[in-house]
Amino acid sequence: MEEIAAAAGVSKPVVYEHFGGKEGLYAVVVDREFERLLGLITEALMAGSHYRQKLEKAALALLQYIEESSDGFRILVRDSHGGTGTGSFASLLSEIASHVEHLLAREFDRHGYDDKHAPMYAQMLVGMVALTGQWWLDARKPKREEVAAHVVNLAWNGLSGLEQRPTLDPKRRRKERERLKRLREKEAARQEKAAARAEKAQRKARRGDLEEQAAEPARPPEEDPQDVAEER
Repeated sequence: MEEIAAAAGVSKPVVYEHFGGKEGLYAVVVDREFERLLGLITEALMAGSHYRQKLEKAALALLQYIEESSDGFRILVRDSHGGTGTGSFASLLSEIASHVEHLLAREFDRHGYDDKHAPMYAQMLVGMVALTGQWWLDARKPKREEVAAHVVNLAWNGLSGLEQRPTLDPKRRRKERERLKRLREKEAARQEKAAARAEKAQRKARRGDLEEQAAEPARPPEEDPQDVAEER
């Protein structure tokens, strides 16, 4: 409190009078960080023209805030957990999820999906990004753009359709899709040639069997022992 008073150029009693104590000061700091991060992510969700771009911008906004305001993020997550339903960080996630829910419900309805599941999907997306951010707070590797690209890769494509080299750059992503398309076409052509060779080998083997059977002398029919006995 003395350091804060000195930085503000006032006496310590003035700081106490204004905030009511350390707890009041702490609450103001939490509220300020809460509003700042919520504003950044809300702006990111509104700015993107495409839904993938909205997700990219939101993930990048969170990671950028963590990188530039690490102490602020630590304050937000220090005394609360996203899964408890209480505390500043849980409240923040709930606020963000409400924005995501609105976007998802509109998109679900447009594609003919049941929009009653939008709140659940909103929680999934927000939880995935938030927990990744908490992990990255200490890890700091790889760079935030790469982390955001991988988060969006999983959220957008799912495990069965992951991009091998995810990126936030649409041009690079398009080139990567074209490269993968060429590889798939090349692999398909290789498999087609292998199947044709296998079929040719089978036809050759069948012809060889027929020729071998034709070259064998005809065997006389075997006599039935019962017929022989009757003749005798």
